[in-house]
Amino acid sequence: MDTRKAFALRQARANGARQPAPIGMGMGRPTPSWFPSGAAHALAHGLEHAACPSLPERGCRHALVQPSENARLAEIEKSVKGSFDAIVPALKSMAALGRGPDFPEQAQQLARQELGFEFPQEVLERAWVRGPELGRLYAEGTFMALERAVCEFGARIQTELRAAQNLDAFLVDCGFHALNVSACADGRLKGLFPFILRLPDSPLVSRSAFAGTLFDIEEDVRHWQAAELRRFREGYPTTADAQTRYLKIAVYHGSSVDPQHQGCAAHGSNLHAAIEAALERLYQFRMAIENAFCCGASTDLLLIGVDTDTDAIRIHIPDAHGDLSPHRYVDNAELYRHTLGLDADQARLAVYEAIRAASASDGWGKGEGMPHDGMRRLIATLLINNMSQIEYVGEYYGGWYGDGGHAERFIGVGNGFQEVQVRNLAYYAHVDTVEEGAADLDVGIKIFRKLNLEKGLPIPMALRYRFDSRVPGSRERVERKVQRMAAALRNRYASLVETDRLILWGGIQDLPLGSPMEEVDLR
Repeated sequence: MDTRKAFALRQARANGARQPAPIGMGMGRPTPSWFPSGAAHALAHGLEHAACPSLPERGCRHALVQPSENARLAEIEKSVKGSFDAIVPALKSMAALGRGPDFPEQAQQLARQELGFEFPQEVLERAWVRGPELGRLYAEGTFMALERAVCEFGARIQTELRAAQNLDAFLVDCGFHALNVSACADGRLKGLFPFILRLPDSPLVSRSAFAGTLFDIEEDVRHWQAAELRRFREGYPTTADAQTRYLKIAVYHGSSVDPQHQGCAAHGSNLHAAIEAALERLYQFRMAIENAFCCGASTDLLLIGVDTDTDAIRIHIPDAHGDLSPHRYVDNAELYRHTLGLDADQARLAVYEAIRAASASDGWGKGEGMPHDGMRRLIATLLINNMSQIEYVGEYYGGWYGDGGHAERFIGVGNGFQEVQVRNLAYYAHVDTVEEGAADLDVGIKIFRKLNLEKGLPIPMALRYRFDSRVPGSRERVERKVQRMAAALRNRYASLVETDRLILWGGIQDLPLGSPMEEVDLR
């Protein structure tokens, strides 16, 4: 999707472009030309927005929403995506320059003006032989845009860290000493933390992404052990005898506009299968902890669903025993709609009432009591945070994203990329070895065969891993790991690499957020 078109929506509204919509037109309803493609598609199919029925002609304003934060995030999204979206237009202009002796100088000047960076000189110098290597330049431009996005995040890190301190204090106050989140690797969830859930990066929060939310249970058990050992040895963030708990969250997704085709690819767009698979992993994780460390080491579980067309979430409410149900949840789109027109205090009370009502569900959703107070507070906070995101999509995209399907710019592989979190920017696979991560990698390649290869563009794949400078030799070991990963990827996808249809880039970064990114030579 052209991000600039989406943000032009606001200007079109300001200029009086909208017209009163015909009432009751339903299917085939005509739409003004300024509507984003997602809103136009929804209207053409007679879909009413679940949270705000007046969208896209007129936005809603909820008392619990923070418009200033929405404006700040809009600028970030525009800046980050704009860097990637400018690459293809610049390359089209570059292709028109020909292959004369002054091509390298002209191309670099164009790159500086249009993209804000320079391409590798050796690639441009070869243009006189077969013409500009546009596929290679496309991938190089993608990687440079990624580096710039990471650098821009570093400039904002102090603000993020202050927000993280507040989040840490809140989590401990809710009774949690660590929060571990596993989401689907789908690029539409890439903005899960800063946009959908409005949570800053925090030392107490870790996250990973796996196709279909099928997270690595053994790895998560090791993470749990590290968190508990730190409590025992350092008393951080609480002492080992404190009555706080480890919280594991799984995030699945579906599509309200086209549920049969734009849901989770790993589960064949079957929402029920996506929910059951995530729930099964959560229970397996909890059982692994309890079997190895007894019942006193129990964890709390939470299951969250995301509608990738509107970013509205659905939170499944645990019962008093911490058990979850696919049928016991709070739908935040409905909650937003039902609390429109209330003042802030009334709306906040209604959020807690919705949690209580869900806990009292009968039938298939019936549980045994309410979750503990800290869990209710956390759920309420996530629901309230997400209301700002629902309004964000309404304000800047007309209620539904135009890129309802995959529109990622690159594949990210490794354990990094915390800094660049924008929807549909990357398909991210949390991979330790190519053999273990083969399923996630293959899903990413399958997605990009349609996104890029069918259009004649190569697949940019960025490998990035973090090292810990406090540990002797960590940097060198992680650098060698990136090189081993690149060799394994070249072997697995040899036909794509040999024809320059898959182009790799590697980088390493120190553990603290905002650390500079260093490129690794993969030759």
